[in-house]
Amino acid sequence: MWRNIASNFLTLMIVVLIGAAAAIAWARHEFTGPGHSEVAQCVRVAPGASLNAVSKQLAEQGAVSSGYIFRAGADYMDKSRDLKFGSYLVPPKASMQDIVNAITAGGPSSCGTEVQLLVGVRGNAILLRDMNPDTGAFEEMARFNPANEEQPEAITAAAQKPDARLRITMAEGVTSWQVVEGLKAAGFLSGEVAEVPAEGSLAPDSYEVESGADRATLLANMAQRQQTILATEWEDRDFGLPYETPEEALIMASIVEKETGVAAERPQVASVFVNRLRQGMRLETDPTVIYGVTGGEGVLDRGLRRSELNRVTPYNTYRVDGLPPTPIANPGRAAIRAALHPDETDYLFFVADGTGGHAFSRNLEEHNAAVARWREIERQRGEPADSPVQGDG
Repeated sequence: MWRNIASNFLTLMIVVLIGAAAAIAWARHEFTGPGHSEVAQCVRVAPGASLNAVSKQLAEQGAVSSGYIFRAGADYMDKSRDLKFGSYLVPPKASMQDIVNAITAGGPSSCGTEVQLLVGVRGNAILLRDMNPDTGAFEEMARFNPANEEQPEAITAAAQKPDARLRITMAEGVTSWQVVEGLKAAGFLSGEVAEVPAEGSLAPDSYEVESGADRATLLANMAQRQQTILATEWEDRDFGLPYETPEEALIMASIVEKETGVAAERPQVASVFVNRLRQGMRLETDPTVIYGVTGGEGVLDRGLRRSELNRVTPYNTYRVDGLPPTPIANPGRAAIRAALHPDETDYLFFVADGTGGHAFSRNLEEHNAAVARWREIERQRGEPADSPVQGDG
């Protein structure tokens, strides 16, 4: 009898083990195999959300077939504590493993309703965008200029949604005053700004924020990011540059940023100004003069006057030697890198070439010919001639 009991127990254990193995194999296939959703899904991870809450949400919206298997798989991958706040687009048939990777990798949110403040050189805009699941692309739904337009109701309602993404996007080359004015226009932010941050100290980038985020705290985050970028790039700078401090490199980067809108030209533009400093020539660049006129508050929507070019100010690089005393805008990382890794050239001049870029010259004769070509282009376009320039475009 005992032999029969032992035999039956052994048989039962084998069946149990086979069943367990089959269950594990099935669960593994469910976790790693193609998902059940036939459409793209926008997966949102709320600030401070637990894996349990996220797994329930995913199961409810049909992104995963089992919240339990999803949690178990995330635990097995050792990623259960790595959730990153944001909204993430996952394609049709995405596996649970793919979703775990998406919501723990972080990075910019890629789907959902988004209200975005764009801080630009020539003005600000607040816009509403939504992701089209069929294309995976954001589509603009509404936009307004906070300086002279009423905020559309659609944007107001969207900003109040608990799952809406709020973003501040700061363009390269904006001034610190422009950033502060832009943040004041964003009704989904809170708090006062005691003073405008130092020019050049803020990192142009895209910042995802929560509703009610404090403006001063956001500015501090922007400043910390710029400080980190500058320190990293300064550490890796080329040998023999005519800058004694990272702050001087930042000033140069801001000039490069304002001088060209063509990304590939930045190292060439930087080489012109570096060559001028090395030879003891004045920089002779309009953007510094303009900053001396405006103080970084707004845009000068006219050409420089002869009196402004002749006036001696710390920012008039036609009249003073070396760099101006401060940056003239907030440069992006690419401009900082160009200032610290300029091209090796013998260029001393540049001027607009009519294509959006610049013609670079090695001597005054070449430059005067390039200026003449540009003046002819202006004449043909019916545009007023710019002020005479040396190092400026």
